This record gives sequence, structure tokens and C-alpha cells, in this order.
Amino acid sequence: MSQELNKTYEPKDVENRWYAFWEEKGLFHADENSDKKPYAIVIPPPNITGSLHMGHALNNTLQDILIRYKRMAGYNVLWMPGTDHAGIATQNVVERQLANEGLTRYVIGRKKFVERVWKWKEESGGTIIKQLKRLGSSCDWNRERFTMDEGLSYAVKEVFVRLYDEGLIYRAERLINWCPRCLTALSDIEVEHEEVSGKLYYIRYHFVDDPKIFLTVATTRPETMLGDTAVAVHPEDERYNKFIGKEVLLPLTSRRIPIIADAIVDIEFGTGAVKITPAHDFNDFETGIRHDLKKINILSENAHINPYLQDVELEVMKQVGDLHVHKAREKVIHILKKKDFLIKAEDHKHTIGKCYRCKTVIEPYLSPQWYVKMETLAKEAIKAVEGDKTRFIPRGWENTYFEWMRNIKDWCISRQIWWGHQIPAWYCVDCNKIDFVRETESGLKPCHYDDEGTVPIYLNILKKNLTPIVTKTAPLKCPTCGSSKLIQDEDVLDTWFSSALWPFSTLGWPKKTTELSKFYPTDTLVTGFDIIFFWVARMIMMGLKFMNDVPFKDVYIHALVRDADGQKMSKSRGNVIDPLIMIDRFGADALRFTLSAMASPGRDIKLSEDRIEGYRNFCNKIWNASRFALMNVKGDIKKDIKGYNIFDRWILSRLNRLTKEITASLQEYRFDEAANAIYQFIWHEFCDWYLEAAKPVLYKKDNADKRNITQTVMIHSLETSLRLLHPFMPFITEEIWQRLPKLGAVSGMESIMLAPYPSADESLINDAIEEEVRLLQDVISCVRNIRGEMNIPPSVEIDILLKAAEGKRADLYRQHSEYIKFLAKAKGIKIGSDIMKPHIAATAVLKDAEIYIPLEGVVNFDGELPRLQKELEKIKKEIEFINKKLANQDFINKAPKDVVEKEKEKYRELTEKLNKIEDGIKKLEALRI
Repeated sequence: MSQELNKTYEPKDVENRWYAFWEEKGLFHADENSDKKPYAIVIPPPNITGSLHMGHALNNTLQDILIRYKRMAGYNVLWMPGTDHAGIATQNVVERQLANEGLTRYVIGRKKFVERVWKWKEESGGTIIKQLKRLGSSCDWNRERFTMDEGLSYAVKEVFVRLYDEGLIYRAERLINWCPRCLTALSDIEVEHEEVSGKLYYIRYHFVDDPKIFLTVATTRPETMLGDTAVAVHPEDERYNKFIGKEVLLPLTSRRIPIIADAIVDIEFGTGAVKITPAHDFNDFETGIRHDLKKINILSENAHINPYLQDVELEVMKQVGDLHVHKAREKVIHILKKKDFLIKAEDHKHTIGKCYRCKTVIEPYLSPQWYVKMETLAKEAIKAVEGDKTRFIPRGWENTYFEWMRNIKDWCISRQIWWGHQIPAWYCVDCNKIDFVRETESGLKPCHYDDEGTVPIYLNILKKNLTPIVTKTAPLKCPTCGSSKLIQDEDVLDTWFSSALWPFSTLGWPKKTTELSKFYPTDTLVTGFDIIFFWVARMIMMGLKFMNDVPFKDVYIHALVRDADGQKMSKSRGNVIDPLIMIDRFGADALRFTLSAMASPGRDIKLSEDRIEGYRNFCNKIWNASRFALMNVKGDIKKDIKGYNIFDRWILSRLNRLTKEITASLQEYRFDEAANAIYQFIWHEFCDWYLEAAKPVLYKKDNADKRNITQTVMIHSLETSLRLLHPFMPFITEEIWQRLPKLGAVSGMESIMLAPYPSADESLINDAIEEEVRLLQDVISCVRNIRGEMNIPPSVEIDILLKAAEGKRADLYRQHSEYIKFLAKAKGIKIGSDIMKPHIAATAVLKDAEIYIPLEGVVNFDGELPRLQKELEKIKKEIEFINKKLANQDFINKAPKDVVEKEKEKYRELTEKLNKIEDGIKKLEALRI
């Protein structure tokens, strides 16, 4: 490949070409037969419905940094990719498509609907994988898995059957979180809680034995009173002791319900007397069990009032039957008022639950579901983290894990949808005496087992006490009666059930594969804190149960990506930064580096487009530095060299110190520290100092040996820097590295990603040399500052007078005076202890030295002072104009946030400039005196 680089760096010209090269050469592939030490990460599988958002970009960038670093460090690296079938989310997508065609899933039936989802998955489900490739993710794509592929489906059945056989999976009728929109059960952690402003209604419940007397009951949900089976008071509440055991008549019904004593009642809430509705409130459900209360389900699966409720007055039933629960509330309140049962209604804030997918208000709903017993599984998983078999990083997140695990409830794993892993349980029609229904647009219609189109929809709701036959494959006959009339449970498993098996099912389990023995347990899981409960904890439990080992050694919890103001990104706010647009605009490397440089532990990322653009400039800096290096190195360079100058020794020391820092940072998951260290080195130390110091050596043609030494150090430093940077910026580093002359261990490598990651040479780290160069830099920087303050153009050469006591410091300055002159653009330099300050001179004071820059004949005082004063007035007017803008509330409230922020930034910059000009004027005026 040609050594020449184009004049400018264009990411689009580079990224697709190199990614195709890496894939074609199979460089992402893990060798299960390799003797190298393994390192494995399983990707948190994105939903097939998803497209790349900034959270994905951060998560996968951090994973890819670890993967590329470990690959270069000599490990046999596996990054296992894949996607999740995302049950409810995917079903919703396809149902919306059907709705656009005037169809529903019920019209086309389950079989055709599932076929339709598979078709959608094949056509559209791979979008996010293509987008991950654009980011540069170096996954082993030949091993890509899907949570419903054949192997993983077999693993799911295996786990389900084993857990059922051990009594850890069971089926029971309980109160569950029900989404009336998705028509499915939800686990507790799939419910989002939100505080809302509502009403607290005070209702009369008259005593049966003396209707003139009543208890006042307070409730936020008067519509559910139709399912009340008791009124509860606290056993220590003296106001109600005499009423315990008596009965009241439930308003709007003929139902007599008891007054019971239970410690669950909050004496301070309302009147201290609460209605008990066991079928529609979780606390009431538990109370109902303790007191053996009847459970009356007043709702249908779509949250409409059951029109056939017993004991309810006919007049009431006519008005509320079949109404949605929210409309029924209004109607019940109206009737209670009319019948003089409603005493008052007060404003009241309370919490409601919403479906995490569709945001519909969930209903506590009585239904038979499948559950996993969690307590036993959780105990071992708690021990594993307590014993550091799995570490949470940053430290502290394990407390979140423990809090949930130590208060764990059984996991409801059944979902009433069609897309997903259908539960491997069958029922004998004859043994269970099952009544069949067909679902139609107008509701459920009775039918027979053999009818065409018959589906036992809502089987679990219609039949409570079914005896399942649980097996991995469909049984031919009932083991009890021999009947061949068998039907499979209609429910599917919670999406997180298959995801919980991801670290070992993707490696071939339950088969004893080479991959499983080689790469399990994996090394690191990179994920967000929001799925510690959903996913991380469940993977640990399942890994310990079926592999007898934790699924990963480290769990790195990354931050959230927010907008520049710290607000959560959302379409409604209009503050979403699309990673794909950023890649198109600035390149994948700039986006990756931005995210890694800002990935500080425990701190959310406040992302702005300006920040990404800033790191795009970093790419330009690297590109231009590399062009300079290549233009000044023609042909081969020597491998064995001696006679380094001070800046050669300095850059080699700094480079090896950097290598130590970055390696330590990556091992501790300090991506931000590693990124900022390499940025500082390349931009400021290598480009701003070393390359500038190398120019006089490179430009002189009379000393080939010195020039070759500097050429070699320059190329070595650049090449090593590119290898250090590669995990963060894979594309630009590959493009440049391919064109560099290669030395030593990297010679003959076909890609930078296969080259060894740099290791520090301690013998080249030299504190004394670094201190000496720092002293030289201090002098040069002071002279440069004076140039800037006095507005002395670079073309105007100056003299430097350097006053320093005789000794090592003065000797250092004399020995390297040529560097000082060149880098400070001076024509001459005098060094001594007896240097006198000229009458008109700028001064800079160092710890053990003073610098004087004679200004007579250099600065035109008569022209410079008026120029600065004129510029000062101009800036004052600009500041005044911006001040008026920022003081205008209409502008602040109505202008886009980025426009307001740019005005604020402009104000800060102008204020800083104003201060500098005022300081410069003072100094010039002082010099004229």
C-alpha cells in the first residue's frame, strides 16, 4: 500500500473499506481450538425491533474497546453477537402492520400470525446488526444467535422441563399485573410506577343489623367496590374494635360482607377503614388469603366491567356492565352520589402502575399463570456476588442487586401473546374436560376440539385447575387416560426467560460443546443499571443452576447518555442525538472516542454534537501528524539506533509511561482515563511538542544519522500510539498504520488489530529527562505567551534574555538553546546570571529564572494601543448585544436549546477575550512609561 495519505481525512472513504477487509479476512473469528487464553463477552442482545440509539452506541463501543484490546493483548477473543425476539414489542409491530391492512391477528389465526412475524424478522429484524457494524463492532458474526433459533429454543425447553421436574416451576392462580392493551401478564419489574393526582372517595357502608349506622370507607378506586368481600380495620384501632365480626351491606349490591381486623391497614389513611377487593389489589389478595375471603373478578381481560356480576343491582349493572374501568369509575361515582352513599371526595396523590412497553395503566388481575420459585435460586446467586465470583463495577451496584435479590418474589414467566417460546406443556382434553372457544372479532364463541380454526384462547382463564403434561416434545397420548386429544398451553414465556440463558445457550448448551468448555464462564458483561433485575440477576441464577458457575466474572455498569443539559433523550423533547447521523457527519471513530472519553464511572454522559465535532478535529490532528511523518520518511528506516537527542528520549519516556497508564486504566474499566491519556499524548505531547522539536533535525540535510534517529523515533512513537488508540478508533488507526514502515514485532502483520498491544519498556521511562524537557517547555511557553499578549506575529523574530543562576539549570538552557530558539521563533538567546532587564521589555517569571523579551523595534506602541482599544470597543458592543438577548425571557424560553447554549458560550468566549485585551493594554501602557 502507498505510504501517501490524502490531504484530508474522509471517514466515509475509509470505514466501509476496512470493515469489509476485516470481515473478509475473518479477523473477528474466535478459534475454539486455540491454545491462547480465552476472553469472552456475550453481547446484550438488542431487540429485533430496534435501531441503534446512543445507549447502544455507548454499550457496544465499550465492549468493542475491551474486545480489540484483549485481541491485541494475545487472547483468544470471542464476542458473541445476537438479537432478542422481544415478544411483546415485536408482536406490537406486526399487529400495527396488520391493522394498516384492515386485519387483526385473530382474523388470520395464530399459525399465520407467527409466520408473518418470522417473515418480518427476516426482512427487517437485522437492521440493528448492520448498524452495529457501522459503529465498528468486531463481533464474531459467524456465531450470531437469535433467542428463538433452533438451538436456543431447545435450551429453553430443557431448562423449563428440568425446573418443572424439580418443582421450581409451577402453575397457580394468583393476582398478577395485567396489561389490558397487550393482553398479557407482566412481572413486577416490567411495571413502571408513576405518581398521579387523583381523588380519595369517602363512601358509606351501612351495617346489616342496623342500617342507620354506617362505616365510612375511603378508596381511590370506587369502581372496584363491586368486587369487595370485606371491610378491614386495624386490630389496635380502638374506634372500630366493637365492629369487628359484624357485617355491612356493600353499596349498590345485595352482598353482605364482614368487618375484619388486619394489621395491613394504615390507621392514618382515610378513615382507617378500608375496602378489601382480593381480586383487584395485591395487598387485598394477601389479606383475602389470611381471612379466607372470596375472590370476585369484576373485569374482563381488556379492563371492561364483567356484565354478569352476581349480587350487583340490576339497575347498576345495566349502567356499568361492559364499560371500560375508567368510564365505569365515573358512572359508579355518579350512582353513589345519586343514592347518597358518597360523602365527599378529596384531592389525593397516589401511585399507579403502567406497562413498560405501551404505557397503559395495568390492572391487578386474577389469573392462573406459570411461575419460577426464586428464593432457592437467589440464595446461591447472592453468595456468588458476596464472594466476588462476580464483581460489579463500579463498586456499589452490588447493593442494588442485593436489595432486589434479598426481597425477591416468584417470577411470573407466562405471557398471553403469540410471539415467543410457547410453553412446553400440554393438556388432555378428556381428563381436564376442557371447553373450547374460538376467538372472533365479536368475542369468544364456544366450539369443539375438532372444529376447523378452533383455538383454546384464554384457556388458562377459562379453566383454573388443569393438569399439565410437561415435556420437551409434543406427547402423542395422555399418560393417564391414553387419549390423543392433547392441546398445548397457549401462553409463551417471558422474553427474559430465554435471555437469562444467553451466556451458555449461545455456546451450545445443553450439548457439551468445545465452545462451552472454552468460553464459559465469560469474562465481562457490559450493561446498563436498568436491567440488573431484568437480566443480570437472572443470568447469574440460571448460570449457577445449570452450569454450576457464574456466567461472567465482571459486570461493568455504564452510565446513561443524556443531552448537553443532562435531560433524558426523547423524541417528545426533540433532544435525541442519532448515532447514525453523527457517524455520517463526523465518522464512527469520533463518536466512539467521544463516548469513551466521557464514560466516567457513576456519572451520566452529557452529550453534545459540539463534543463529537471536537473529537472529529482530533482525527484531523492525527491524520495531519501522520501525513507529516510519512512525508519526512522515505523508504526504510533503521531498526537499531543510538544517540537519541533530549526530545527523542523524552517522547519515548512519555510513550512508555502512557502505555502503562492506558493498560492499567483498561484493566480497571476506566475507559475515560485511557481515552483522555491517549488524547493528551497525541495532541499535546507528540504533535505540539515532539513533531515541532523534530523539524529542525528533519529539515537539516547535513546530518543523516541524527535525521534517521529522529525519523525512527517519530515513526515508532506514531505506530505505537496508533496501536494504543486502535481499540477506541479502529478505522483511522488501520488506515494510517497500513501505510507506515513497520519495525520489530509488528512487521508482516496484515492488520493493526492483530498487532500486539504495546507493553511498557520500563528502562525507557526517565523521570529526569521528563523534568528537563518540562523546564524547556516552561521557557518556550512563556515566550509564546508574550508573543500572543503583545500581538507579535510569528514572522517577526525576537531575542530572548534568560536570567538564571549558574549551575545545572543554566547549563540545560545553554545545551538546548537551539530548541528554545526554534520553538519560540527567536533569532537569538542570551543566558546568564547577570542578565539585566532592558528598559522596554516584557517579563515572565519562572521558579528559578526570569525571561525578558526586548520589545523596542518589535512592537509598534503607537499603532498597537489604538488597535487594541478599537477591538476592545467592538467586543464590548458584541457582549452588550448578547447580554440583551440572554436577558430576554422570550428568547430563553422559545429559542432551541442549542442556540441558547451557543449564545452563552459566545458570551463566555468574548468575556475572556475582553479580559485578555484589557490586560494587554495595561501591559503596553506600563511599558511606555
